[in-house]
Amino acid sequence: MIRFAVVGTNWITQRFIDAAHESGKMRLAAIYSRSLDQAKAFGEDYPVAHYFDDLDALAKSDQVDAVYLASPNALHCAQALLFMRHGKHVICEKPLASNAREAEQMIACAREHQVVLFEAFKTAWLPNFLHLQSCLSRVGTLHRVYLNYCQFSSRYPRYLAGENPNTFNPAFSNGSIMDIGYYCLASSVALWGQPQRVTASAALLASGVDGHGTVILHYDQFEVVIAHSKVSDSALPSEIQGEGGTLEIEKISECQAVAFTPRGGQKLDLTQPQHINTMLYEAEAFARLVEAGQVEHPGLDTSRITARLLTEIRRQTGVVFPADSAPDA
Repeated sequence: MIRFAVVGTNWITQRFIDAAHESGKMRLAAIYSRSLDQAKAFGEDYPVAHYFDDLDALAKSDQVDAVYLASPNALHCAQALLFMRHGKHVICEKPLASNAREAEQMIACAREHQVVLFEAFKTAWLPNFLHLQSCLSRVGTLHRVYLNYCQFSSRYPRYLAGENPNTFNPAFSNGSIMDIGYYCLASSVALWGQPQRVTASAALLASGVDGHGTVILHYDQFEVVIAHSKVSDSALPSEIQGEGGTLEIEKISECQAVAFTPRGGQKLDLTQPQHINTMLYEAEAFARLVEAGQVEHPGLDTSRITARLLTEIRRQTGVVFPADSAPDA
């Protein structure tokens, strides 16, 4: 049983804890918060014995084997490095890092200390996504892909009212491409690897982050067009178009449904059963890597390529984070 701690006390942490317990391979051992009272309040629903308000003390604890990081994006690198240098495995919420430099530093640290570093990109482990991968040949020669994820942020009204929520604050390495658009970008990398080049445009908010944007990934014989937004909603599915037909994906982040329409034929439902808590599959994958001591795994390549693309997209669109000029941790 892998004893894990959580850093970050929010709804997504609750979802991960439930998924980790559901896997039968992990047990919550500790909770960190900047406030001990908040950590204890968060832990009321769980059989957890250890609470921390000091990251160094948590890193040194012999009661913890692994750490789940759900802290702001700008803190991922420094926190992951701290835990890995103390021999802890790390599962880090997406995006792995603020930029490509940080991602490389984190991967190097995992290798040096022989621990598992795992980006919590849940989409890649979903039954529907894995089935989608196995069905790509159905479309025949691939020509165009549209990956769409636009979702009006619940925090956007606060931003419009003059507040500065983390979601739209460059100090926390946030914005649309780092949050919503990430799912489309990483999904493309998981399916087809590194593109030959990338072209990006975006509408920047006054805070300095992107509210919405478009990305084109140029592969050898086809293009992936990504539409992302945190300031508007879309009900459009994503599509993978080829000469033999079209694959359709409902909500790319969750892969809620998959269908295939052969050219000139009727739509076929390819949807697979999925657990209601879609974080279960990433929790199981992380646990397998830890149990096997598999420091090197394919997810690292996906994380590295995605981090490089995110960094280049921000360069092209003019989104700059304080983390970009910070020294190595």
